[in-house]
Amino acid sequence: MAERPDHPASERDFIWELIGDKPEAWDLTGQIPLDLLRELGARGVLCAEVPAAYGGLGLDSQQNGELTAYVGSLCSSLRSILTSQGMAAWAIQRFGGRDQKQHYLARLTSGQLAAVAFSEPGAGSDLSAMQTKILPDGESVILDGQKMWVTGARYADLIVVLGRHDDDAALVVVPASASGVRVEPVTASLGCRAAGHAHVSLDSVRLPAANVLGGGGQAMPLLFTTALSYGRISVAWGCVGITRACLSAATTHARRREQSGKPLAEHQLIARHLAGLLVAERVSTQVCEHASQCWQSASPDMGIASVLAKHVSAGHAARSASTAVQVLGSAGVNDGHVVARAYRDAKLMEIIEGSNEICQLILAQHALAANRPGH
Repeated sequence: MAERPDHPASERDFIWELIGDKPEAWDLTGQIPLDLLRELGARGVLCAEVPAAYGGLGLDSQQNGELTAYVGSLCSSLRSILTSQGMAAWAIQRFGGRDQKQHYLARLTSGQLAAVAFSEPGAGSDLSAMQTKILPDGESVILDGQKMWVTGARYADLIVVLGRHDDDAALVVVPASASGVRVEPVTASLGCRAAGHAHVSLDSVRLPAANVLGGGGQAMPLLFTTALSYGRISVAWGCVGITRACLSAATTHARRREQSGKPLAEHQLIARHLAGLLVAERVSTQVCEHASQCWQSASPDMGIASVLAKHVSAGHAARSASTAVQVLGSAGVNDGHVVARAYRDAKLMEIIEGSNEICQLILAQHALAANRPGH
């Protein structure tokens, strides 16, 4: 059972009052109540870095990171919605014009929900394979394409779609209710079962050209990397939350459960597991803090810091979940239990927003560039 935070009236208290121990049921049913998501959205929690001028909480990256970790310690499915909404809001804030920011950010901080649609059946990390087209047609644009594994699409009012626009690229804000938009829920996901994953089909979707953020014509890598850096930091902080939940569950169980006449915690092999969980939590937290500091200072190292944070934290979360299941034994293998959920959810974190292998390639390229002869 998750422990209630010892905080006064705060965002964490508000989150706890809404969530409590409900994530187990959400995981089993594969759905989070829509009214709860709208309530969190109206409070500004789902995109907490949006400035107060647009109705947001105006948190900095580290403050939002700690909030994200707290949500992630309770429910990775809900944290996934938070990441998706935050990415959508950041894309609008970064690339939208003044009127677009005023219009869309106000909607995202008043209870409407958003998703971001990047991946395609033949295009994940390989942007050159992206097929979605955004065709200008007078005062309109027409969208055609297929997007897959869109987090939160099942709940979304708006979907921010990345596609080809003339010779460049663009992000378009697409109402989920628009004619030609079809949202097909993904069922029986390994992890984050209640995150509302869906495949999205765009069949001659006609929208006003005003829905194209900043008018379009941006470079595909710029749009992709900018949004993805936000997403990677958010996922990394969410993985800190997974590791913290595993550490809490394992230490609580090891204190209470006795074996051979003494608590499990006094058995050296179990103590080694607990030490490893603590190390994982501290290392993950510090690498995320560094990434958030780079984000806040607009450091040129921000991109690589976000990759490093995501890669390190996801790996620690996956290993920590496995360790926690091992420590709890039969107590931790029930479907829906916090460490059983962590075991499944953390595996997805090693795939989304850049798989382990993609992250390693990026880090290797950085190492080679930073250590050239004469540098």
